[in-house]
Amino acid sequence: MGYIPAMRIVLVTPYLAAARNGNFHTAARWLRFLRRAGHDVEMVKEWDGRAANALIALHARRSHSSIAQFAALYPAPPLVVILTGTDVYRDIHFDADAQDSLRLARRLVVLQDKGLDELPLEWRAKARVIYQSAPTLRPAPRPARTFDVCVVAHLREEKDPFRAAYASRLLPAASRIRVRHVGGLLQAEMAAEAHALESPRWHWLGALSHGETRRRIARSHLLVISSRMEGGANVICEAVMAGTPVLASDIAGNVGMLGEDYAGYFPLGDETALAELLWRAESDPVFLALLQRQCAARAPLFTPEHEAAALTSLLEEFA
Repeated sequence: MGYIPAMRIVLVTPYLAAARNGNFHTAARWLRFLRRAGHDVEMVKEWDGRAANALIALHARRSHSSIAQFAALYPAPPLVVILTGTDVYRDIHFDADAQDSLRLARRLVVLQDKGLDELPLEWRAKARVIYQSAPTLRPAPRPARTFDVCVVAHLREEKDPFRAAYASRLLPAASRIRVRHVGGLLQAEMAAEAHALESPRWHWLGALSHGETRRRIARSHLLVISSRMEGGANVICEAVMAGTPVLASDIAGNVGMLGEDYAGYFPLGDETALAELLWRAESDPVFLALLQRQCAARAPLFTPEHEAAALTSLLEEFA
């Protein structure tokens, strides 16, 4: 390890601010961390060939063109590829561009420890785990007459976005749960289903600003993440850092964030099991307190200081 002087770094991301998705927020945080460390950083959708000391690319498949061009011109300088959920759990297993990005990268970054298991053995030695982060947010006053549950996911197939809506229909009549879903419409055909599912129990709010989304998480008693595929969901960090416990589908990307022994998992796509967990969290204070303790135990992994230090350590490897 050693000190890295200020560098000109190109940060490539296929999604800029208008996307309002997890990939953009990851890139935006790294942009802030790198600039605070004194580096000259430009965030772009595609590298234009201008001189740079390092390239950090989010998404092995979508950013492959920039990765390949940079590797061809600069075989020695830092070339870091951050692997997204669709990279780790889909693309690197069959897509030639994604696989080539693994080969070309000098360092690979996965966003939770289970991501390492998906990498070909030959590339694991150059992979590092860097957990995403969120600032601590003081829990806001939560409603006393309702038990509020938040879902934060754009409407697209990978998120299995309506699982909490289906589960809400199975809750007992005595339940005070109301689910509020934050997320934009990314697959137009899902709009009709979203409107059909509207009920006093479940309501789709559409896309909100990042700040308002975080405040809504903090005002909720619980957050549900039902995704089929996640590289390391930042919304888990945001819930944990707001003191809001999580119920999560038992996919590897969620287990890598919350730990093997977490009590709040439900089988992927199983709304009956999710409904049972929702009711248990509402009706059993001991269970809800367990979820809160387990999430609090993971919180040190999700601080901005931890993520920034891991990024600094990564760059120091190139000294």
